[in-house]
Amino acid sequence: MTFMALLGIAGGLFATGLFGVLARRTVLFQLISLEIMLGGPALAFIASGSFHGDAQGQGMFVLILVLAAAEVALGLALYLALRRVAGTDDSDALDRLRR
Repeated sequence: MTFMALLGIAGGLFATGLFGVLARRTVLFQLISLEIMLGGPALAFIASGSFHGDAQGQGMFVLILVLAAAEVALGLALYLALRRVAGTDDSDALDRLRR
Protein backbone atom coordinates (compact mmCIF):
# COMPACT_ATOMS: atom_id res chain seq x y z
CA MET A 1 0.00 0.00 0.00
CA THR A 2 1.09 3.52 -0.59
CA PHE A 3 1.78 6.02 2.15
CA MET A 4 -1.16 8.24 1.17
CA ALA A 5 -3.55 5.26 1.16
CA LEU A 6 -2.50 4.36 4.69
CA LEU A 7 -2.97 7.94 5.81
CA GLY A 8 -6.43 7.92 4.22
CA ILE A 9 -7.34 4.75 6.11
CA ALA A 10 -5.99 6.30 9.33
CA GLY A 11 -8.12 9.40 8.75
CA GLY A 12 -11.14 7.22 8.05
CA LEU A 13 -10.62 5.30 11.29
CA PHE A 14 -10.38 8.53 13.24
CA ALA A 15 -13.50 9.98 11.58
CA THR A 16 -15.45 6.76 12.19
CA GLY A 17 -14.48 6.77 15.86
CA LEU A 18 -15.37 10.45 16.19
CA PHE A 19 -18.78 9.81 14.68
CA GLY A 20 -19.29 6.91 17.11
CA VAL A 21 -18.42 9.08 20.11
CA LEU A 22 -20.78 11.85 19.02
CA ALA A 23 -23.65 9.62 17.87
CA ARG A 24 -23.84 7.07 20.69
CA ARG A 25 -25.18 7.77 24.16
CA THR A 26 -24.04 4.64 25.96
CA VAL A 27 -20.71 4.88 27.71
CA LEU A 28 -19.56 1.44 26.57
CA PHE A 29 -20.01 2.24 22.88
CA GLN A 30 -18.28 5.58 23.40
CA LEU A 31 -15.29 3.75 24.88
CA ILE A 32 -15.19 1.42 21.88
CA SER A 33 -15.35 4.43 19.56
CA LEU A 34 -12.48 6.07 21.43
CA GLU A 35 -10.40 2.95 20.85
CA ILE A 36 -11.19 3.16 17.13
CA MET A 37 -10.20 6.83 17.20
CA LEU A 38 -6.83 5.95 18.75
CA GLY A 39 -6.27 3.35 16.04
CA GLY A 40 -6.18 6.07 13.38
CA PRO A 41 -3.17 8.01 14.70
CA ALA A 42 -1.45 4.75 15.62
CA LEU A 43 -1.70 3.58 12.01
CA ALA A 44 -0.51 6.98 10.80
CA PHE A 45 2.57 6.84 13.05
CA ILE A 46 3.42 3.31 11.89
CA ALA A 47 2.96 4.31 8.24
CA SER A 48 5.09 7.44 8.56
CA GLY A 49 7.79 5.56 10.46
CA SER A 50 7.87 2.94 7.73
CA PHE A 51 7.88 5.56 4.98
CA HIS A 52 10.77 7.49 6.50
CA GLY A 53 12.65 4.39 7.67
CA ASP A 54 12.65 5.57 11.27
CA ALA A 55 11.75 3.71 14.45
CA GLN A 56 10.12 6.73 16.11
CA GLY A 57 6.76 5.78 14.57
CA GLN A 58 6.88 2.48 16.42
CA GLY A 59 7.76 4.27 19.64
CA MET A 60 4.76 6.55 19.26
CA PHE A 61 2.61 3.49 18.55
CA VAL A 62 3.68 1.97 21.87
CA LEU A 63 2.86 5.26 23.59
CA ILE A 64 -0.62 5.19 22.03
CA LEU A 65 -1.09 1.59 23.20
CA VAL A 66 -0.22 2.60 26.77
CA LEU A 67 -2.58 5.57 26.55
CA ALA A 68 -5.36 3.32 25.22
CA ALA A 69 -4.85 0.82 28.06
CA ALA A 70 -5.06 3.59 30.67
CA GLU A 71 -8.16 5.02 28.98
CA VAL A 72 -9.87 1.64 28.99
CA ALA A 73 -9.07 1.03 32.65
CA LEU A 74 -10.42 4.42 33.72
CA GLY A 75 -13.38 4.26 31.37
CA LEU A 76 -14.50 0.84 32.50
CA ALA A 77 -14.16 1.86 36.15
CA LEU A 78 -16.35 4.90 35.50
CA TYR A 79 -18.80 2.73 33.55
CA LEU A 80 -19.14 0.27 36.43
CA ALA A 81 -19.58 3.10 38.94
CA LEU A 82 -22.25 4.68 36.74
CA ARG A 83 -24.09 1.38 36.46
CA ARG A 84 -23.91 0.87 40.21
CA VAL A 85 -25.01 4.38 41.23
CA ALA A 86 -27.45 5.37 38.49
CA GLY A 87 -28.49 1.95 37.25
CA THR A 88 -28.04 2.99 33.62
CA ASP A 89 -25.30 3.21 31.01
CA ASP A 90 -26.54 6.43 29.41
CA SER A 91 -23.86 9.12 29.34
CA ASP A 92 -26.47 11.82 29.98
CA ALA A 93 -26.98 10.28 33.44
CA LEU A 94 -23.60 11.69 34.44
CA ASP A 95 -25.06 15.18 34.21
CA ARG A 96 -28.02 14.15 36.34
CA LEU A 97 -25.72 12.74 39.03
CA ARG A 98 -24.20 16.16 39.70
CA ARG A 99 -27.54 17.73 40.59
